Amino acid sequence: MTHPPSDADAIVLQRQGAVAVLTLNRPQALNSFTRSMHRALQAALAQLEQDDSVRALVLTGAGRGFCAGLDLSELDFSPGADQMERANPGPILETCFNPSARALMNLRVPTLAAVNGVAAGAGVSLALACDIAIAAPQASFVQAFSKIGLIPDAGGSWLTVERLGLARALAWAMLGDKLPAAQAKEWGLIWDVADDPLSAALALAQRLAAMPTRALVATRHLLRGALQRTFEQQLEAERELQAALGRTHDYVEGVTAFLDKRPPQFRGA
Repeated sequence: MTHPPSDADAIVLQRQGAVAVLTLNRPQALNSFTRSMHRALQAALAQLEQDDSVRALVLTGAGRGFCAGLDLSELDFSPGADQMERANPGPILETCFNPSARALMNLRVPTLAAVNGVAAGAGVSLALACDIAIAAPQASFVQAFSKIGLIPDAGGSWLTVERLGLARALAWAMLGDKLPAAQAKEWGLIWDVADDPLSAALALAQRLAAMPTRALVATRHLLRGALQRTFEQQLEAERELQAALGRTHDYVEGVTAFLDKRPPQFRGA
């Protein structure tokens, strides 16, 4: 007889060469997050942060969903004088979702989301926190916070504006409508739609893992912050990063390989 996975098994970390694959593994609950699941995710990301042999990460979900956000059973809605305090989502954002989102956004390697099914609430935020997102044709994205009296969280209010622009982000967040994968691609929320998003994400991850990792992550930093900087500030940020990358092995190797007319052998350093 089989048993549904416990929270101890809710984050599965595997390796395919230089690519790490993190699977959200509570399929019976559409991979919605508990506090202990966040602790496991943060521990896995911390492990990857220290492992120089990892050059790219793919995040995906088990079963028919990618992630349904918070498991509402983590909050206490039972009647009582202090119900609002017990049901308040603020503390779980501070201690769980926000640290997870920060760790994923700032990981030292390129990150890809393979969105195999519905991504809802903070599940959308985790997918968008990755550098590249690929979704299955049947996948969908739902920001339905407005239907329960809340706002997009776990970085969702920033990430959706970054991807969609204000007009689409605002209407989508306020109306709470489901966004099918094809429309998400058309709008620029995600990179691509693929019948097998995990295989597609792994193929891209293997490509990225063979590239100069520090330059890829520096590109992420520059582009994500571009609209928050003035043009002059962006020029200065480019100069600083280019000067730092100009002292790396991969820069010298890339130019030398180009001049020698041979494939480069990048180390990610």
